[in-house]
Amino acid sequence: MTRPPSAAQRRLIDSADPVTGRLKGTDAQLAALVKRGLAFRHPRPPRDHFLTPAGHRLREAPGTPEPAVAAEESAPAASGVFAARIGGEEGPAAGPSRLREVHSAWQGLLELRRMTRPDGATDLPCAWERTHLVQAAALALEAAGHRPAGAEGGGYRIRATPQPEAVAVREPDPEALRACAATLEKAGWQVGEHTEPRTGARYALASPRRT
Repeated sequence: MTRPPSAAQRRLIDSADPVTGRLKGTDAQLAALVKRGLAFRHPRPPRDHFLTPAGHRLREAPGTPEPAVAAEESAPAASGVFAARIGGEEGPAAGPSRLREVHSAWQGLLELRRMTRPDGATDLPCAWERTHLVQAAALALEAAGHRPAGAEGGGYRIRATPQPEAVAVREPDPEALRACAATLEKAGWQVGEHTEPRTGARYALASPRRT
């Protein structure tokens, strides 16, 4: 049975970038994680180290800080880890520090797309986005400047749906809903508008494109 990582290695894994899995540490620490199959060294300059799928699973295992907002949660975790706003969160309006965090997270996601595509393209969603649909769609919208719904209402709300690889985007303003759909399409998502049978309200159904 493989022994668990040391406390120092676990701290390194838990502090990895929540989106890209980029690691920071000494050469010896990073080499030890690579040897255990929890990290890999990217072949392209600057040849940084990133978590492998096994490393991501270890970090997201029960009892560890969750890096992404769950589908039905309405607020980021209190762990201090970045989480895009899915709509309905309590808290102050976005300030300069929040804008910097969102920009950094979006650039990190684009880098993750680049390094996981053979051609280095960034136009299509990556595997991380397909396993974190709500969070990925929310990041695309927040990074583009769309306003998430606050406690008082107004703005977008993103929620999971029973349909595989699809999220629902609701926005009471029809023009704002169309703008959200256009942003997601630009970010590599396939989007279609639908109508709620009972209420007649319009919403967008978005799925990450594969081609």
